[in-house]
Amino acid sequence: MFRVLPVFGGDPRAISEIVNGIMNGKTNNHGTVTLNTGNATSTIIYDERISPDSKIILIPWSSGSFTDATPYGAFHDNTDQIAAAANTDYAITLDTTDFSNGVTLSNNSRINVKNYGIYNIQFSVQFANSDSQIQDTDIWFRKNGTNVVASNSQFSIQSKHGSIDGHLIAALNFWIELNANDYVELIWSTTNTNCKIEYIAAQTSPTRPVTPSVIVTVNYVSSNGTSGVGEYGIYVSSQSKGQATITHYANSTADKTYAYVVIG
Repeated sequence: MFRVLPVFGGDPRAISEIVNGIMNGKTNNHGTVTLNTGNATSTIIYDERISPDSKIILIPWSSGSFTDATPYGAFHDNTDQIAAAANTDYAITLDTTDFSNGVTLSNNSRINVKNYGIYNIQFSVQFANSDSQIQDTDIWFRKNGTNVVASNSQFSIQSKHGSIDGHLIAALNFWIELNANDYVELIWSTTNTNCKIEYIAAQTSPTRPVTPSVIVTVNYVSSNGTSGVGEYGIYVSSQSKGQATITHYANSTADKTYAYVVIG
């Protein structure tokens, strides 16, 4: 705490020292708050300096305060995926999590988000076609089990040539609005069962790494201005004399601490 004047004033030297300190940013209108855990979505700041008209600035103060601030996920699959029947929908599966922060994989195909936001989902799917004719495949999105409007893409996979299957990488990015605990799946179908999603092992001459059958990445884009969570997923949602409620992403991270400054 910085020095303050007594209620009856002070000598010129004390006044000068305190005023100069204020001009250099040495004020007492700040503190820290650690967010509640257990997936809590709000925390209360208790501070007698807060009034209904105060402006409260929140700043990340610990390494944990950045956790979940920018959700992301990266996943891939190392198996062949075969359609048992033509013109039938199948969920595209993923068996490996590469990176995860607030975006997780479940049920082999469900990409779950912990927090509300606009997300950019990118995929690349390695198709192979062993048929003598070009075959078409479709990929689209489902959210919570329901097809997403205007989310389908169609890809034509070239036919087998000699002893070599036709190949194509189907790639796309798609923005989608998701609520907390929503999940998204990629769905595919093909006009012929000779067309599959293919995993390719590491190769030589030249040496090449494995080719996953599927790669999916998910990036948080924005709160869309409707939840008010801001850049770091936290904001002041209400305040009164001596306290303020801050709303934030569902938190399960210990020691997620923010510094705050009370103005006015």
